[in-house]
Amino acid sequence: MELEQNPVFEAYADGPLHLRSDLARKEVAAFLGCDAEELLITRSTTDAMNTLALGMRLGAGDRVLTTDQEHEGATYCWTNLARRRGVVVDAIPISPEDQDPQAIVKRFARAILPDTRVISVSHVISATGHRMPVSEIAALARSRGVLCVVDGAQAVGQIPVDVKAIGCHAYAAAGHKWLMGPKGTGMLYLSPDAGDLIQPVQLEAGHRFISNSTGVGCLPLAIGLAVAAEAMRTRGMASVQARTLALRNQAYEGLGRIPRLRLASAAPGPIATALVAAYLPAEVDSFAFRDALRTKHGVIVKMAEKRWFNGIRLSPHVFNDEADIDRALRAIRLELA
Repeated sequence: MELEQNPVFEAYADGPLHLRSDLARKEVAAFLGCDAEELLITRSTTDAMNTLALGMRLGAGDRVLTTDQEHEGATYCWTNLARRRGVVVDAIPISPEDQDPQAIVKRFARAILPDTRVISVSHVISATGHRMPVSEIAALARSRGVLCVVDGAQAVGQIPVDVKAIGCHAYAAAGHKWLMGPKGTGMLYLSPDAGDLIQPVQLEAGHRFISNSTGVGCLPLAIGLAVAAEAMRTRGMASVQARTLALRNQAYEGLGRIPRLRLASAAPGPIATALVAAYLPAEVDSFAFRDALRTKHGVIVKMAEKRWFNGIRLSPHVFNDEADIDRALRAIRLELA
């Protein structure tokens, strides 16, 4: 179908490229609860994190506080600065059993040092799906004069996200995960009150997706990201969250009845999200187990990264149904029999 013949894309069909990308950026910004002039469209969450980290005024002895549960896409930007500029990266431990939000906030508070300049934390932990108390962490950071950066890769498109309500200085996210947009897209929110503390080179010519400081971008990807955001907004994030949590709770209950598994994710409640993970027995390799589920049963699950634990993770979304969960549970039981 031609672009101009598809009513979904009509708003983006005509006009100069920069105006069409401006429309896309405005739609994505509205989905996150911010203004278009506070948002950059990027290639991924990792690209967004790299952009903001390299745009920070951090030098030798400045400290970044994060956790040991972060994805490499949100840590390499800091370890790079540690190697090149002498920045110090501190990581607080958070195990799957740490499920008390206030205790986690207190742990962050105790770990802030006089030279701490940035707190960098996931909105939703990739390994377990636990929802971090990012609003409270952002408030803590602000009270101590520290920048707060949130990695929203596993949050945007799964749970309602309002970056203004969170109160962080920066929020990075992906378009291709829960938002179901095209691969090669991401987003970066930068709060105006971060001032000149976060000044990526990409902003030299403004916030446009295609500019003299961002270079040439793939307009169809930006439009696809905007249409994905529009579709999710139309569906309603409250509805999406309710549906995915219902499927997740079905999976949580079923996994809990499999004798050789031990749940790593929280029980239904305020920190639970659609991701639900479980420990495999030590003698069962998660790589081999994942491949067996795919090749023998046509069931695709995510394996937990080995550095976190030997296990699997289910991530039901709105395109799944109860039968999908039952089929996955049945396959897991058969492979562990």
